[in-house]
Amino acid sequence: MEPQAIFPILIVLLVAVIGIFAYLQAMKRRKELREWAESRGYRFTPDADRSFDSQFSEFHAFRRGHSRRAYNIIWGEEDHCWLCVFDYQFTVGSGKNQHTHYFTGVMYDPKLPLKPLHIRPENFFDKLTEFAGFDDIDFESIEFSKEFYVTSPDKKWAYDVLHQGAIEFLMNSPRYTIDMQPRRILVMNDRTWSIAEIETGLALVEGLVKLFPAYLIEELKGAAV
Repeated sequence: MEPQAIFPILIVLLVAVIGIFAYLQAMKRRKELREWAESRGYRFTPDADRSFDSQFSEFHAFRRGHSRRAYNIIWGEEDHCWLCVFDYQFTVGSGKNQHTHYFTGVMYDPKLPLKPLHIRPENFFDKLTEFAGFDDIDFESIEFSKEFYVTSPDKKWAYDVLHQGAIEFLMNSPRYTIDMQPRRILVMNDRTWSIAEIETGLALVEGLVKLFPAYLIEELKGAAV
């Protein structure tokens, strides 16, 4: 057989092997997530849900790109607070220029009326935008202000939530993006998480809420009446 004829066959075989490997990895992850969910008394479904962008439209993360869907979805409650762990994918571009992105997230509803607050690791472009006047909220902790990019339409809310104890907690935690909206909190970054990383993300959001000052809790409960 001519080398020119063998090459296409090798390409087809390679694509098939990659496809089989991806399928086996997906089945392995599904099994691990199901077992983890069941061990904590949560519900699990591997089925795709294409409604996250409409159900939870307050989060920009669910409105990026097209062909959006959540899958490997885990629902549960922890200390009477609703939570959802999920894998998510979306596609940008089209044709040969399209690319699909994947990430894992944790959504958490502390049953309190919250306000918008966005916390994420600061990057190089944030430093550049400072010179253009697009600055974030600064805190007394210079180290924290260098490490995290924080925005909120209500600075008082940001300072109430991110007091010194909460700042120290975040500084000593892995760097995730925290998007707080009026009803829920989303913790994520732009990649798929292991079970250990999911547990870390869940501990992060639970820990941050538990650090809400007593006076703030009272204010929020009063506002919910």
